[in-house]
Amino acid sequence: MRIALIGAGRIGAFHARALRDHEDVAELLIADADPARAADLAAGLGAVDVGSVDAVFGAGVDAVVITSATAAHAELIGRAARAGLPAFCEKPIATDLPGTVAALREVEAAGSVLQIGFQRRFDAGYRAAREAVRAGKLGRLHTVRAITSDPEPPPAAYVPLSGGLYRDCLIHDFDILRWVTGREVAEVYATGANGGADFFAAAGDVDTAAALLTLDDGTLATATATRYNGAGYDVRMELAGEDDQLAVGVDARTPLTSTEPDGAPAPAHPWGGFLERFAPAYRAELRAFVDVVKGASGNPCEGREALNALLVAEACEVSRREHRPVRVAEIAERV
Repeated sequence: MRIALIGAGRIGAFHARALRDHEDVAELLIADADPARAADLAAGLGAVDVGSVDAVFGAGVDAVVITSATAAHAELIGRAARAGLPAFCEKPIATDLPGTVAALREVEAAGSVLQIGFQRRFDAGYRAAREAVRAGKLGRLHTVRAITSDPEPPPAAYVPLSGGLYRDCLIHDFDILRWVTGREVAEVYATGANGGADFFAAAGDVDTAAALLTLDDGTLATATATRYNGAGYDVRMELAGEDDQLAVGVDARTPLTSTEPDGAPAPAHPWGGFLERFAPAYRAELRAFVDVVKGASGNPCEGREALNALLVAEACEVSRREHRPVRVAEIAERV
């Protein structure tokens, strides 16, 4: 098949290599809002430089993979839907609810396929946790703890465009919490702090956040995130039930040092970033998308999943600003 990738940045370059190496992808076409960047990536991979984003939709491709800047996601999803092309899009669909809903309506009206890039669903550890919870191996689940810690902040110019720490970063935790437990988030209470660079506060954002989430069956979950974790990239989930507990993301590279006499020392090579930590998951989600395009499997992460996670993120933003618990249903009523 012929697949076009739109967006030649960091994640786009990673996905482009995975697609080039896929046995079912006969030709990879690359476009970017910056034609020179697309040309450079295409030349380095032996792919086709189509010259412009507009040219993608007249190139006779079988599917599109959208890894462009966030602000362009919704428009490109709509264009793919109107062209009848299956689309894979990195999260988010948009940084606000109206843009997300409008794009989803285009997809649903066209009857086309949209797979969202929540790569943690394809990580071996999270998949094992989901299987354990669904099989009842933990007994009644009562507590979940989710952690996402970046080793350093993103560029200052990115922050005002990101949607904020809840929508940009913690949205992964909100999605995977729903996916692993099979429950919905009913209510949130969230807060945030700024102790680092001034550009976070200037954008109305925070560099560190915490949320208490009550699931619809009464399970309690916490989700924390920071842009300043000098020990390394740290993404974990702990699940505790009446019968047992388990942890995702604890391995020889977890940037965590035990203070116990017999505890684990600091890892020699801690995880440095998300592309390194989740490389197998990123490749797996694209393989799943190719299978969807081939008609060999169903969509493993439909567009509505992005809306469901965004509703939780929006509830957290309201809670942080207004210093009160917020029910997710309150946010959903605005859609």
